[in-house]
Amino acid sequence: MELSLFDYDLPPELIAQEPADPRDAARLLVVDRADGAWQDRRFDELPTLLRPGDCLVANRSKVIPARLLGAREPDGLPVELLMLRPVSATRWRALVRPGRRCRLGAHVLVGAGAARVTVVGQGEAGERILDVDAPWPVTELLDRHGLPPLPPYITRYDAPKHDDRERYQTVYAREEGSVAAPTAGLHFTPALIERLRSADVEFHHLTLHVGPATFRPLKAARIEDHRMDAEDVDIPDETAAAVERAHAEKRRVIAVGTTTTRALEWAAEEDGRVRAGRGAADLYIRPGHSFEAIDGLITNFHLPRSTLLVLVAAFCGRERLLAAYRHAVAAPYRFYSFGDAMLLT
Repeated sequence: MELSLFDYDLPPELIAQEPADPRDAARLLVVDRADGAWQDRRFDELPTLLRPGDCLVANRSKVIPARLLGAREPDGLPVELLMLRPVSATRWRALVRPGRRCRLGAHVLVGAGAARVTVVGQGEAGERILDVDAPWPVTELLDRHGLPPLPPYITRYDAPKHDDRERYQTVYAREEGSVAAPTAGLHFTPALIERLRSADVEFHHLTLHVGPATFRPLKAARIEDHRMDAEDVDIPDETAAAVERAHAEKRRVIAVGTTTTRALEWAAEEDGRVRAGRGAADLYIRPGHSFEAIDGLITNFHLPRSTLLVLVAAFCGRERLLAAYRHAVAAPYRFYSFGDAMLLT
């Protein structure tokens, strides 16, 4: 399929710059996959929109303050590092911007000069391998001097607010490792989760650490030519068992977010069973994919020409999805990470 089929027009003013306050005050577009009918609701109505027995699964990966701003030695030119994942205690994989300033052997001072980073290698897709010389472990360096990795369409990207560390994080985040938030989960509050459980809706977790694979743009003219890089997944035994029970009892499994969807579908067998355990999910979901694990999806509104939009189109149909997006633009809903949400049932 041509990449141009996954485009739509979005007025820039609909890109949300602030999250809803409170979180569950976001709007919710409910779309019926069977006939394409939609309802304009609010996220805090979710307990009345789901059925008793529905099994929600959410991604509890925690966003790390992965962005480090620094200066190249000896000329002081500015460099931005997005620290992706550790190779060892003092060696990390990272994305750098601009890349031409961080060729092999380059040195960058970060943390107000407290730490020195040396480029010692280059990985795939422009990644650099960095040695970090700091008075603390790298995770502490990030805690002290790292910035939350807000998407670049947030205008305060280079100067996040103090509360962005908390608001660009789900309330149930536990396992550190993501460099972007699993944004569908940003709308949940502890009180809403308790209301869901009181309505006999199950709430379970898995972990998929969101890396560049999730937000890397599609560039090939045909979507089939894109390759999805692997991201680390951990599916607990109890979550896999809960999904299997739901399937056996003909109850719905609803994924909170596209990252949860990828993790569950990657781990799904043909009979719908989901494997528990750790692994590296490299599944690229596009139209034609046979969904074995999930029956519903909660998701935000995604960028045009993105793997996330392609995944949602695979779940509900491209034309139906783009019609819903046209309604969301006209309504108007708020788009992208801090924006409103959809429930596809």
